[in-house]
Formats: sequence, C-alpha cells, structure tokens
Amino acid sequence: MTERKVRVRFAPSPTGPLHIGGVRTALYNYLFAKQHGGDLVFRIEDTDSTRFVPGAEDYIIEAFNWLGIKFDEGVSFGGNYGPYRQSERRDIYKKYVQQLLDNGKAYIAFDTPEELDAKRKEIENFQYDNKTRGQMRNSLTLSKEEVDQLIAEGKQYVVRFKIDAGEEVLVDDLIRGEVRVKSDILDDKVLYKSADQLPTYHLANIVDDHLMEITHVIRGEEWLPSAPLHVLLYRAFGWEDTMPRFAHLPLLLKPIGNGKLSKRDGDKLGFPVFPLEWHDPKTGDISSGYREKGYLPQAVINFLALLGWSPGNDQELMTLEEMVNLFDLSKCSKSGAKFDHIKAEWFNHQYLLRQADADWCPAFDKILKENGIEATAEQEAEVVRMMKTKVVEVVNNDGTKRKRNISFASDLWPLTKFFFVAPTEFDHEGDKFIRKNWNENTAGQMRQMTDVLETITDWNVEGLKAVIDPWAEQAGIKPWNAWRIALVGAGQGPDMYELAAFLGKEETIRRTRKAIEVLG
Repeated sequence: MTERKVRVRFAPSPTGPLHIGGVRTALYNYLFAKQHGGDLVFRIEDTDSTRFVPGAEDYIIEAFNWLGIKFDEGVSFGGNYGPYRQSERRDIYKKYVQQLLDNGKAYIAFDTPEELDAKRKEIENFQYDNKTRGQMRNSLTLSKEEVDQLIAEGKQYVVRFKIDAGEEVLVDDLIRGEVRVKSDILDDKVLYKSADQLPTYHLANIVDDHLMEITHVIRGEEWLPSAPLHVLLYRAFGWEDTMPRFAHLPLLLKPIGNGKLSKRDGDKLGFPVFPLEWHDPKTGDISSGYREKGYLPQAVINFLALLGWSPGNDQELMTLEEMVNLFDLSKCSKSGAKFDHIKAEWFNHQYLLRQADADWCPAFDKILKENGIEATAEQEAEVVRMMKTKVVEVVNNDGTKRKRNISFASDLWPLTKFFFVAPTEFDHEGDKFIRKNWNENTAGQMRQMTDVLETITDWNVEGLKAVIDPWAEQAGIKPWNAWRIALVGAGQGPDMYELAAFLGKEETIRRTRKAIEVLG
C-alpha cells in the first residue's frame, strides 16, 4: 500500500471565542503536519445552527493569524477538498446517511422529546441502544408503510446508528496505546436530524475526514469516548483501510484544584483563557485576551507547547521551527497538564528580553501617551534598556502581592514614570528608603554635589563618573542614595550616571535643588 501524505485538521465550532485549549490542539496538529511534510486543514463545524455566534469564525481566524499558526487549506484559505464549512455540505452528508440506511447500518427514529423523557423516567440510566430500541418508535419496530406515512406527513425524525452487541472495538491511540471497548455499552447515536437537514458531529466528521483524506485525528481527551463510535462508523462504510490514526491529548487543568481549565479560573486568578479579547455579541461582556494583555505570540505558543508534551531534554525556550523538529506525539502525557499562568508570565518575560529594545517601543509609546507623556523613540528605547530587567510588584486578584520580572510592556510605566515626570513630594516619614538616606547632613552634601554638577561640561555617563567619583572620594561621602531620592523620589531606578545622562544637565540639577528645598 502506498504511504499516504500526512493530512491533519483543526475543526472548531463558531459558538464563541477560541479557548486556549483549542489553540494547543491546533498547535500540536500544526507541529505534527510540518514535521511530516503534511498539510493542516481548517474546517468549520457549524452543524448545530442553534449555537452559532456571529463573529466567532472571524475571531478564530484572526487569532491564528496573530499566533503565527498557518493553515494549508480550508475556510478562507482555499483548497481542493471544499467546501470546508459543514453547513455548506448538506447534500454530501445526505448521500452517506442514505447509504447507511440502505445497508441496514442505521435506522429512522420518530420518538418525540416527550416520549424519550417518559422512557428515561421508566428505565433508570436509560440509553437508546440494542436493548431498548425494540421498545421505541423507529423503522425497526414499525412497518415500511408506517415509516413512509410518517415521513409523508412531515413528522420530524432522526437517523440513528445501529450498533450491534458483542463486538470488540479497538482504538489504536498514538498517545494512549490500545483502547478496547465492548459495543454493548455504546448507544445508538443520532447521526442526522430532519428538522434542520444536517448531520450531527459524529457523522459529519467521519465523512469529512474520509473525503478530505485526513490521516491523523489529533484532538482533546474529551473526545476519547467518541472514538469507538467513529471506528464503528468507518467499518460501516467499509473505509477501514483509510481510517485515520487517533491521538487524544491530555486536558488542560485548573491552576488550583481539580477539573478542566475554564474561563471562571481565568477570571478568578486574573489571566486570559482566550488568545484575543472577546466581545460577546449577546451579553456585551468583554473577556480578556493574551494579545491585549501584552503577551507576545511566540511566548504563548512556546508556553502552550509544553503543556502536555516534553521534548525529552531541559530546553524550555524554543522557536516554532525548533518545536517542529523536536515534536513527538509519543512523548505527550496521558494525564492532564496544570495550567500555570505564572509560568506563562515567565515565558513572556524571556521573549521580551529577546527583543531589541526598539521593539518594545510601540507598546511602551502607547502607554506613555495614555499618561500624557510625549517621548522620542530613542528616549523610549533607552529607558527600556535601563529598566527591562527590573522587578515589579503586582497585586493578585485576591489582593495579595507578589514580585516578578517585567513580563509586559505595561509593567514599565510605574517603574519608569520618574524618567518623564519629576518627583515633587518626598515622603520622609512613610518611605523607609528616604528616612534612612536623608538626614540632617544630606542637604549640605547635595548642595556641594550641585556645585560639582554645574562644572561638568562632558554630560554623559563617562564624563559624570570622571568628575563625581573623585569628588565623592575626596569629600568622604557616599551621595548615591540621596541623589537617587532627588532624581527618582524613591529607592528604585537604574544606575545613577545613566539616569542623569538621560535627564540632561539642566533637569538633573533642577531635581536635585528641588529635593534640597523640600526635604531640607
């Protein structure tokens, strides 16, 4: 048999924003496809028309464009296997529904919701299967004439898959190994609904995967219970030879507690669970996104790649190309992966440091303008250079505080305000650093220093250092902390010579004199 070209697919439903777990699934499909020289197909599963949300499809496409995950074909990308939107494939599905009916692999059921509810009350843990189907209103219990009459009268019906007892179903999973299930425990799933003339997820996916020549189905663990049914559908159609290999990825788990990661966890702990900000068209609610929060797409991709997969070495920072070379589905974990939002911040910090200082400027400039500050790109890049490795204190959603490295451009403003706005008040009583470093002798020392500053003509780091260091040594004083108070207003900031060089001679002397005036 000729080996088929690897083809995988990512097939979201346009029912809302793309969850970060879905991004990871798409990423793993991308890595697997590229590693094997294959294709990644983008398909939209919109057979459930009642759950359609306007704007969701465009949102998903925009998210992948931002993340840098590129599809080879599909909705908005073109290709030879379209249409790629399931709602546009009605006639295709009808043909295969009829094939199952003609071959006795499926049957028509007319049971109303009320009849199904009554049966659930009558039979504990009721499921529509080989044991109960004989008690229901379907084409297996009704005559052909009765079935034809009901259809002619316009009665709504569904088509159910006929699963016989006594079969062993083998799912050969690339992550979990062999999973064996007895067909006796499976129910006769609905494959098609006459109400909207659309198939359910189960039939549409099997038909689409077959016709689009999908070779591997890489999806979340939550779909594992559906895998035996899908194997049986491939058998029913006689497509065993082209059945794709399955791989069910581990769940993304809550950072705290047990269970699957949800939007509620993000809201509680203050991190996004969607790649982009989402504006709910129904409620008007706005959910935060990684892009708007200030994450770099490379950092998000790198962080997600390691949630459930390890390259087998200690390497954490990887380009997308490196991930493609290292990726191995067999090294994916079977157990769920805890979502560590603190680690996500660490990844973003690492990728920010990899950027050129000038690359921070668009985001930093926006923040400065929001605070009424106009600065040149050169000034912004210089501030970034001096401050990007500093530590910032952040407040958690529960009110507790923690310190971390600068992980977002927005972290810069509280740490860099003094570069652009001179301190006017000095809290001598409340600020421990000021209280410790400004005493009754400090004002006199700072006046001496101001006189020295006035004499400096070569106003740069080297020129300042060449004059002030010898003066301080000769005078027997250490003016650095008091000078920091004068220029910054607190015990923070970069090297004092770099700060003074940035501020310029006039502003440096003005601030120093202001501190002497206020603190005395």
